[in-house]
Amino acid sequence: MEITRRSVLAAGAATMVGGSARGAPPADPAPAADAPKLWHAKPAAQWQEGYPIGNGRLAATIAGQPKRERIQLNDGTLFSGGPYDNVNPDARAALPRVRAAIVAGRYAEAEAIAEASVQAKPMREMSYQSIGDLLLDFGGVNDTAFADYRRELDLDAAIATTSFTSDGVRYRREAFASAVDDVIAVRITADAPFDMDCQLVSGQRATARADGDTIRLYGVNNADYGIAGRLRFAAGATVLASEGRIDRDGPLLRIRGARAIVVLVAAATSFRSPVDVGGDPEGRVATRLAAARARGWQALRDAHVADHRALFRRLSITLGDPAANARPTDQRAGHALDRDDPALAALFVQFGRYLLIAASRGGEPANLQGKWNDLNRPPWGSKYTININTEMNYWPADTGNLAECVEPLTRMVEELALSGARTAQAMYGARGWVAHHNTDLWRASGPVDHARTGLWPMGAAWLSCQLWDHWDMHRDLAYLRRIYPLLRGAALFHLDTLQPDAASGTLVTNPSLSPENDHGHGSTLCAGPAMDRQILRDLFDRTIAAATLLRKDAALRRQIGAVRARLAPDRIGKAGQLQEWLLDWDADAPEPTHRHTSHLYALYPSQQIDVEATPVLAAAARRSLELRGTEATGWALAWRMNLWARLRDAGNAHLMVRRLLQSAPNAPGWLGLQPPFQIDCFFGGTAGVLEMLVQSRGERIDLLPALPEAWGAGRLAGVRVRGGCVVDLTWAQGQPTEVVLHPEVTGRRVVRFGTRQAAVRLTAGRPLRLDPASLI
Repeated sequence: MEITRRSVLAAGAATMVGGSARGAPPADPAPAADAPKLWHAKPAAQWQEGYPIGNGRLAATIAGQPKRERIQLNDGTLFSGGPYDNVNPDARAALPRVRAAIVAGRYAEAEAIAEASVQAKPMREMSYQSIGDLLLDFGGVNDTAFADYRRELDLDAAIATTSFTSDGVRYRREAFASAVDDVIAVRITADAPFDMDCQLVSGQRATARADGDTIRLYGVNNADYGIAGRLRFAAGATVLASEGRIDRDGPLLRIRGARAIVVLVAAATSFRSPVDVGGDPEGRVATRLAAARARGWQALRDAHVADHRALFRRLSITLGDPAANARPTDQRAGHALDRDDPALAALFVQFGRYLLIAASRGGEPANLQGKWNDLNRPPWGSKYTININTEMNYWPADTGNLAECVEPLTRMVEELALSGARTAQAMYGARGWVAHHNTDLWRASGPVDHARTGLWPMGAAWLSCQLWDHWDMHRDLAYLRRIYPLLRGAALFHLDTLQPDAASGTLVTNPSLSPENDHGHGSTLCAGPAMDRQILRDLFDRTIAAATLLRKDAALRRQIGAVRARLAPDRIGKAGQLQEWLLDWDADAPEPTHRHTSHLYALYPSQQIDVEATPVLAAAARRSLELRGTEATGWALAWRMNLWARLRDAGNAHLMVRRLLQSAPNAPGWLGLQPPFQIDCFFGGTAGVLEMLVQSRGERIDLLPALPEAWGAGRLAGVRVRGGCVVDLTWAQGQPTEVVLHPEVTGRRVVRFGTRQAAVRLTAGRPLRLDPASLI
């Protein structure tokens, strides 16, 4: 998709992306001696073990096989289907019957009505697709006899490298995905002339042909669930050989006797917007390949590395002994829970940041698999699950000092609000906008899948709150003006649809559910689960705050405040836990260790529950976490890591880190961590490690709030906190030894370590070094 970027920042925007020298350091072209790298001493045996590269729009997964290299390709806009509206025309008439059944306690009946008359048509959404594979076959390489093998992913340079020796010849391959030139570039060299066959293949409805030194692939996407495929796509691979010759053989290119080969890959679809598929993918591919050919390998590489480092080098982290990185990654991850590896946690943070840069720079936001998917029917459609997973993808964007990566999410929410407004009116007869638990490239907003997972009307509210958090990390009024209509619209929808609860006199969502968890009374459907009330408190508070700052909607502010006061408070159940539902049903739930911890939204990512401000609720949240247990899928472990960090429980937070990184079975490569592959565990885990080291709340900055004993010494530089400020922190023996604040917004802050604190006044653009003695 060709994009006209609407900057998050507009006027005065330098603050948002770290416009100070500290926020965006110059991109040193020289490699760092201790640059973070993943590396393996063997090729990938399965797709999940390959190395991911991406420029935010175009992505590839590289297996590193010596003889027949597979570079699997993705374009972020290649989904199945085409523009569609999935609102069930019977839904509005059926909703009163669903609500009445829930009020009467007939939950199974409510679910049956919803399943028949409320759920979307089609009831499934469209799936993210694979364009296909670039296959490179090396004639002189022995597939079973090779030596000195190493493949590595340099996170600092964003380059994947494979090297090995076969039959006495040393081979080296480098690959990267350039955001500057919008191509994937691969260079193969050897210390003797070599042969290579090159082809593009696809599982889509596509045709490939070779023309000169370029292979061109043309195709159309798949229909899905009755929605016709409306996208055209194209891909191209240009082969540039040093010495040797290039011959065509049908759709293949055969290169013989080359000293070096460069393969340039471009891809595009006809997608322009969720309602416009009239783009020119063939023209885009041809233009990008021609421009990349003219630039040449070295210029492409230099521009790519400088561009990537300008983002990646904003944050650095050191935990434990960096010498541990000399061991292959697969000997450190996926096992050995009893052996602590702090440096692995630091590497994980940088891998998460690398993935976010690669998946979310322009184009579409990071989906369930980021941008990396080799299937046309991937798990959960590899789309956008907005009852946790999409939000989790962006938890580390700001703390990890990657503000630009939020722009694709902001734009998606703006587009989803247009669909959501139609759904709000047609399905609920309401103002504003609504989204349920999933969406896709086409921004479908009706309740998909089955009622017991899909009939959850809080997607718009949570996404709007997520964008507010992005604002709060930077405090840029131009961005607040941009997102205010989203906050306002989500609030209007709930003003119109909240229902009175006769038993408590409060206002509740109905129908709804606590995401994907069965309460044990015949369904998941219910009224007013804890998560809904918590999200609405945030939504209403933030809409009021935004309107106040922007001097808008005084009457609406009063109305929202009155409704907010009628929301039920959080409740504590008979086991001392924070109740997941209005009634104390937690002990009745058939899955007491359910993967979702939805009722703890108020603890994280929200800040409604705090160990000091609300100690009773914090204790109840702790009890809920204890009851949930320590076994879970990857993203659920990541969420629990953040929750324990918020409770300042270093031991349990560290246990979640170790379980996430070191106890995943059959995970020799990190993309296979906690299979089936979902990328949110990387993003949620990255956020969790940073949350253990630095937290912020309003104008307060907490240093080392959940520091494990195993991480007694370390350094974190470039972490962002609320209020437009970046922090550099060094510590030893669990105590801060150096603290430097880099403010981008003038104001007062309170910096704390444990029970000690220092009040400081910050001036935008003027770093402030704190004396650690004032904190300890």
